Amino acid sequence: MSAIHCRDLCKTFHQGEEEITGLDHVSLDIEAGSFVALVGPSGSGKTTLLNAMGGLDRPDSGEIVLGDTRIDTLDQGELADLRLNRIGFVFQSYNLVPVLSARENVEFVMQLQGVGAQERAARAEAVLAEIGLEGLSGRRPAELSGGQQQRVAVARAIASEPQLILADEPTANLDSHSATQLMELFVHLNREHKVTFVMATHDTRVMRYARRVVSLQDGRIESDQRTPEAVE
Repeated sequence: MSAIHCRDLCKTFHQGEEEITGLDHVSLDIEAGSFVALVGPSGSGKTTLLNAMGGLDRPDSGEIVLGDTRIDTLDQGELADLRLNRIGFVFQSYNLVPVLSARENVEFVMQLQGVGAQERAARAEAVLAEIGLEGLSGRRPAELSGGQQQRVAVARAIASEPQLILADEPTANLDSHSATQLMELFVHLNREHKVTFVMATHDTRVMRYARRVVSLQDGRIESDQRTPEAVE
């Protein structure tokens, strides 16, 4: 069963008079429950592909189907609803609200979903405990390390119970120890919550945690390899 299917995606950008190819007829099928790494140098198309999957940027042509929903034809309101309820995002810059506590940051998406105060507080505390931040739920982002802030961002993504989590360079601002801890957390959540992870990265330290590595270059898929010996 596919979590998300991309067919013949094309995307170009313009810088002045120069036309830059972001995606060049990319087709990719990602199975539900998988952990996929999109790899390649800067400008290879991995973030463009991730943004298209998340409904953050629309391809010029091609189709994207999330579950049974074609998303490339949705309007902005429908895309916002899709992102709120079916997709979780983890960014390299964490994107936490600085004036909110860790728990309040995790609750934020659930509040937008209409989850009641008692339920969302309990769910936020449970997820923070699961990812190793028990006892830190009252701290604001400035009182947490970079690795801890990224864990809060992951907790926020998983707490809304999405079908798909998209992570864009999640280890870019982390030291090697924190990066390893984050990848071990991704593996745990992927297996325990059965949620599909797609991660864009050029960090060779973390590629080995994925069970499938898709390499892009100049907007095209160069290779697509299964990694049965991925780190447990």
